Amino acid sequence: MGYVLSLDEGTTSTRAVIFTEDGRTVAQSSQEFTQRFPRGGWVEHDPPEIWRTSRQVIGSALGKAQLTGADIACVGVTNQRETTVVWEASTGRPIYPAIVWQDTRGTEYVERLSEDTHDIATITGLPVNTYFSAIKLMWILDHVEGARARAEKGELRFGTIDAWLLFNLTGEHVTDVTNASRTMLMDIRTGQWSQRILELTGVPEQLLPRICPSVGELGTVRSNQLLSGTAVTGVLGDQQSATFGQVCFGHGDTKVTFGTGCFLLTNTGTQIVRSDHGLVSTVAYQIADEPLQYALEGSIAVAGSLVQWLRDNLGIISSSNEVEKLAASVEDSGGVFFVPAFAGLFAPRWRPDARGTIVGMTGFTTAAHIARAALDSTAFQAAEVVDALVSDVGTDMGTIRVDGGMSVNDAFLQFQSDILDTPLVRPTETESTAVGACFAAGVGAGLYAHDDVASLWRKDRDFNPQMDARTRENLRARWNEAVERSLNWEE
Repeated sequence: MGYVLSLDEGTTSTRAVIFTEDGRTVAQSSQEFTQRFPRGGWVEHDPPEIWRTSRQVIGSALGKAQLTGADIACVGVTNQRETTVVWEASTGRPIYPAIVWQDTRGTEYVERLSEDTHDIATITGLPVNTYFSAIKLMWILDHVEGARARAEKGELRFGTIDAWLLFNLTGEHVTDVTNASRTMLMDIRTGQWSQRILELTGVPEQLLPRICPSVGELGTVRSNQLLSGTAVTGVLGDQQSATFGQVCFGHGDTKVTFGTGCFLLTNTGTQIVRSDHGLVSTVAYQIADEPLQYALEGSIAVAGSLVQWLRDNLGIISSSNEVEKLAASVEDSGGVFFVPAFAGLFAPRWRPDARGTIVGMTGFTTAAHIARAALDSTAFQAAEVVDALVSDVGTDMGTIRVDGGMSVNDAFLQFQSDILDTPLVRPTETESTAVGACFAAGVGAGLYAHDDVASLWRKDRDFNPQMDARTRENLRARWNEAVERSLNWEE
């Protein structure tokens, strides 16, 4: 039997998971890496640390499974998207820390491009926002001494985290079409870098990696690596990977991932659907020699990271897994609403001026109520995204597939189903990003056909709405009032 190794590079940790060919977990290893916050709104990672933890978890997972690199049939990679790395072509040494997708610097470039927002959205499917890689890359080119001149000479390379990992694994400077679609530099109609956008942003084309299909061979691991000679046959941005892992292959199939952030994607097939309600058009995946598949996406910046904030900044829990018990110790949030707009609000509002707000506290409020309000905030934000999606596609949602770290919390998923008034279904494997990379790599390596993947997905349980309409409407109205109080804090 051949095995598939998924390298899952998240926002806060690196994970390697070894699967059987049919997607059953054999062994896994994870390791957190350093989060840097040098200024308000700035978030950075150390690219060499990311690569170091990647090597370590690969070795650890192989050891736990009592396997060697020779037992691995193929490798899949999935990664935090938009995070931007620039390194020297000759040495592989980064010229600046990785600027993370949550980072909000670069507002001057957003303003500079404001007159071209319509053209940019038409070409890329994305709003002009600090969220996307192009803004972060423009900042590096202008603020790191000599960067622009070196880039124009072809001495530097840019990539999102997938490209950084692939460069170190294989020596190739490539990215897949899903990650490229999140840079705000790619024409989603063609799957190629847009000359018009490069002119508008001033990004030298020689910086950019070659764009490849998500499923197919993207390179072979170099001889000095544990997985030497193994082909990398699947690469997807984390949310697209979760969509693949949840086998959302049909038009209208929808998943929500509750990870560091919260991300909803619905498959729109070969059609690019333009949103009038704050969602973005993006590439879902591409199989080699087949057409691009598209999705509508709604992104929420803060979800699971709010639990970490409760742990690290407030100290009301000592570990993240304590939040479920603490929140469940109270019947509800006690009228407290928590808007976690630490770096503004993403979809569907796109309000960079918003800031974190807690309202409704009284002398009765306890740490448990704040914990409950923190979890509830993700459910309210997800409901706003679903509302936007329904408005865009013109039909009500069917059952939504859920995954990610927060999806193991039954009480949270029940509340989410109640607030959405929509059924949810959870798979047996809730870390769908790693599963998606496994499935994509398996298809890319020819271990099974794309049409066979759906049979590998397995259901854990359903969650159906139980809340009465009046309670739901009242809670959502109060949430909207809380959001209004979070706006206009940053000019």
